Order: sequence, then structure tokens, then C-alpha cells
Amino acid sequence: MVIQTKEDIQTLIQEDKWMMEILKTARQLELPDWWICAGFLRSKIWDTLHEYIERTPLADIDVIYFDPNNKEESEEKKWEDQLRCLLPNIPWSVKNQARMHKLNNLPPYKSSVDGIANFPETVTAIGVKLDEQNKIVLVAPHGIDDILQMSVNPVPRFAKNNDLLKIYEHRVQNKNWLTIWPNVRIVSHLM
Repeated sequence: MVIQTKEDIQTLIQEDKWMMEILKTARQLELPDWWICAGFLRSKIWDTLHEYIERTPLADIDVIYFDPNNKEESEEKKWEDQLRCLLPNIPWSVKNQARMHKLNNLPPYKSSVDGIANFPETVTAIGVKLDEQNKIVLVAPHGIDDILQMSVNPVPRFAKNNDLLKIYEHRVQNKNWLTIWPNVRIVSHLM
């Protein structure tokens, strides 16, 4: 399959029964401003671009939401438990973006999409969810060019700050992406 547009990505997901089951399961929680993001999408796109027949295993399925009224990590664990009850054997990871800015010492996020926009890499800064009609809603605050070109770059905020750039560099070194997807190109920005 040729992937060139957001619509192509939406079709790719819509035709994947496993991904659709995960999206439908996450939607059942009715979390505020929820999305599934990062590797869930990146891996599917890169597997397709590499023409892999088997899905690359995922360390986790990142479900995010935004609830400024309850920022307790224990609440996220309750959501993970509910997801495991609904769909066992999936490595669920649930994070409230109302508290995740603290991870990289950033200002508070205003929404889940703001959180996605501040993921370290542009190829990770992508999210998807289902609307009420089971249609795929896709968000990519920094566009889809990098993910489709398999070019790993820091998001603008990380590229402009040496401390954040070190976080980006450390992450991409530890991800092992080049071993899994040899056509990926990691761009270093350290000075």
C-alpha cells in the first residue's frame, strides 16, 4: 500500500482489525480528550513502508487523555486495569496529559493534542481515535512528512533547547529503531 496522506493512514488503520479492536476498546472508557498515540501508529506505518507481513511487537499501547481535575497516577492505573479487563493480553499504558508535562520540565499542557505536540520526536507526535461513527480521527501536530519519510527529528520545542535535545538524543539511541526498520534515518541535532 502506498501511504502519502492522512487519509491513507486512516485507511491503513481502518483496514486493520486488531487496531480497530484496540481503538473501540479504548473508546469504551469515555476518557476526556482521549487518543491512542506514538508507537501504535508509527510502527504500523513503518511496518507497511518496509513491507513487513508480520506486525512488529509493541512494548505498550499508549492511551492518553486530559483531565486537569484528577492528576493522580493511581487514576491512570485504574483505567489500565479496566482496559485489561476489556481486552487482556494488550500492554496498555494510560497517561493523563494534565500531568505529563512534568516529565520534561515543560509548561502545563492545555490538552492531549498539546501533549502529543510535545512528544520528543515528530514521528511519535501522532495520535488517533474513533468518533461516534467509528471513523478514524487523526492528529499530527507536526505533520506526517517525517513519519512517511522515516526521518526521525526532534519536535521544534526540543530542537531549540539543548537540554530537551539531549532527551531526544537519548531516547532515539535507546529505541533500537534502526535494527527493526533499517530504512529509518535518525537525524542528530546536538551541537
